[in-house]
Amino acid sequence: MFEFKILKKSKKSRARLGLLETSHGIVETPALVPVATQAVVKTLTSEEVLQTKSQILISNTFHLHLKPGEKIVKSAGRLHKFMNWPRPLMTDSGGFQVFSLGFGHDLNVGKILKYFPGQEKRELIDKTVQPRKVKITGDGVHFRSPLDGKELFLGPRESIKIQQLLGADIIFAFDECTSPLSTYEYIKDSLKRTHAWAEICLKTLSTNQALFGIVQGSHFKDLREESASFINSLGFPGYGIGGDLGEDKKTMSKILDWAVPFLDEQKPRHLLGIGYLEDMENIIKGGVDTFDCTVPTHYARRGIAFTSEGKLDLRKSIFTKDKKPLDKTCLCFVCTAYTRSYISHLLRANEITPLSLLTFHNIYFFNSYVEKIREKIKQGKL
Repeated sequence: MFEFKILKKSKKSRARLGLLETSHGIVETPALVPVATQAVVKTLTSEEVLQTKSQILISNTFHLHLKPGEKIVKSAGRLHKFMNWPRPLMTDSGGFQVFSLGFGHDLNVGKILKYFPGQEKRELIDKTVQPRKVKITGDGVHFRSPLDGKELFLGPRESIKIQQLLGADIIFAFDECTSPLSTYEYIKDSLKRTHAWAEICLKTLSTNQALFGIVQGSHFKDLREESASFINSLGFPGYGIGGDLGEDKKTMSKILDWAVPFLDEQKPRHLLGIGYLEDMENIIKGGVDTFDCTVPTHYARRGIAFTSEGKLDLRKSIFTKDKKPLDKTCLCFVCTAYTRSYISHLLRANEITPLSLLTFHNIYFFNSYVEKIREKIKQGKL
């Protein structure tokens, strides 16, 4: 079962309120999709994640294929039962690993170039270049397992078959996530692969899972428009907007402006791998309904709390005598029960409990932030 219903459209932007309905429940959109890479939101139980106001999670096809393997997940009753998560789930296609284990690793770059400050200008990737540890062909991608070095192959058919066994409500077509340092010629060549793979994914699918096609094209306007138009023409029930998003966040907004008008507005749009607090209003105004991001969990494991006062590094000694909650406006159990002093003490004592406390708070804080954005749309303020 899959249905998307638009409840309200903004008159000021492309923002909208919607309901995304699956057999595992309804998601109010716009919505953050916390990342449960290996069928877990790191440091939290599924019961705890429910209490963070999370409506839907996304797991990683490539990593679950490596361990424990999709057949083991299927034998456990598929992903929902395996991880005891009763609400909707997404799985990515493994396409991001083409980038992260390939050019992302080789050149130490992310989806947005500016996210890696201090980086020197590097030579652009042209279509004759291959990553050192990944071989990209028209059929798919040859990897070596980061666990044991074993040779692996992942293509559109393999990705869909794995995702079908995992059993998430929403799955993604296999694509090539490109580097922001790629030339126009490389991106154009890559786009042909991604579009061919999208068609193969549709033909391979044999379940009632909602398969989203992914728009690529990097930071090139004509290629983004071409990709959005082509992916839209294939009749997917929803869309992912992926790939590298240029050199800075201004380019990211432009990319949404280029792609979104070519996508059927009655279908949901998911932005892959972006979701800093400062990004949220802009991407939602750009027409994004759901978006996944590791920021709240990644930062928590490094002792950082997101608050209405900004980011707090609880490892610093200045917090050891601070008896305030992480955020006086936050209603999560961490903020009502624990002080900055206590959490700072635990971090400085190298305990593991504060990682869980900060993860819970950060996800709750992010979800509350998105709730406020939904309210702004409802009131006609966004």
